[in-house]
Amino acid sequence: MLVYEFKLKGKQEQFNLIDQAIRTALFVRNSCVRYWLDNLKIGKYDLSAYCKVLSANFEWAGKLNSMARQASADKAWSAISRFYDNCKKKISGKKGFPKFKKRGHSVEYKTTGWKLSEDRKYLTLTDGFEIGKLKLVGTYDLHFYQVKDIKRVRLVKRADGYYAQFCIAVEREIKVHPSKKVVGLDAGLNHFYTDSDGNKVENPLVLRKSQKALKRLQKRVYNKFRKGQIQSSNYKKARNKLATKHLKVSRQRKDFAVKLARCVIQSNDLVAYENLQVQNMVRNQKLAKSISDASWYLFRRWLEYFGKVYGKITIAVAPQWTSQNCSNCGLVVTKTLSTRTHQCPHCRTVLDQDENAALNILAKGLSTVGHTGISAWGENDLYLNLATGSDKSAR
Repeated sequence: MLVYEFKLKGKQEQFNLIDQAIRTALFVRNSCVRYWLDNLKIGKYDLSAYCKVLSANFEWAGKLNSMARQASADKAWSAISRFYDNCKKKISGKKGFPKFKKRGHSVEYKTTGWKLSEDRKYLTLTDGFEIGKLKLVGTYDLHFYQVKDIKRVRLVKRADGYYAQFCIAVEREIKVHPSKKVVGLDAGLNHFYTDSDGNKVENPLVLRKSQKALKRLQKRVYNKFRKGQIQSSNYKKARNKLATKHLKVSRQRKDFAVKLARCVIQSNDLVAYENLQVQNMVRNQKLAKSISDASWYLFRRWLEYFGKVYGKITIAVAPQWTSQNCSNCGLVVTKTLSTRTHQCPHCRTVLDQDENAALNILAKGLSTVGHTGISAWGENDLYLNLATGSDKSAR
């Protein structure tokens, strides 16, 4: 599945109608969650049938395309099924009980409710909201694909404008010559990762570098907020500037992860890395911001995606004892986080602690080949049948 994203260019009246469509999709999604809470034994098809009831009871809900309403119901069922799966797997902690969303940022159409112009540069929305024709601004060329291959069209609202995402049912495969190299990666905070060859990649510290500007913008928003009153246009402008800055930080983080993951995959035939539980690690209040800023999980997802695209092997191994064991003789050498050098009293091996861990990770990965590996989604297929989501469109 490919996802091509374009920025939409149109009139403000059209963007206001898109906002109405997004709010309607959010209403359908929340209504389906409410219907499930009142009738716990219903299934996915019952929620799809309930969309027709909503369109009959609410005239403005009927303006939204029928398949767009079904897509909103699918989102509700996705949250419900994820909750059921977590309960079956007996995951510790919160199980992700479905909640009502306060804000929506997208509306998704399937195969109806839209059409492309012959030159593939304009998108026309044909449902009851009568949004009309919007210009597509981007570098992708949709002429390479048939319209029937476009399975979803998603309208997304962001701080800097509105975007259209086209989900195309085409498998992306790139053939490359084998590099005859294998590598193990040890994630860290001093360096983004250290590989088994001793190479280090500096942590970009995207959030840390933008923290001063974010605090200044946040202070402006706070000073212009008036409790219990209609907010001024200056408040809305300040809030939009803050949102735009956060959007830039997220894009910088994603750009770093995409480029680095592609480089690692193209340079190696097998990549082994730690199966880190980031959700548990951020509970450490002293390290939570640094761990979130590093975004190891985002890097891992792109690593696995490019592994599928380029036909390379990616293996997630258990991180236990990778930092403590000696990579040469296997002796357990207890160390703290502040100890940056591995010194084995048995075989006299002296290595950087992160490099020693990367060698252990690589050894675990090689011993796993031919058995099972763990992907970021919990799959046990080394070659990972991944599909690109809304957040996997490389820009």
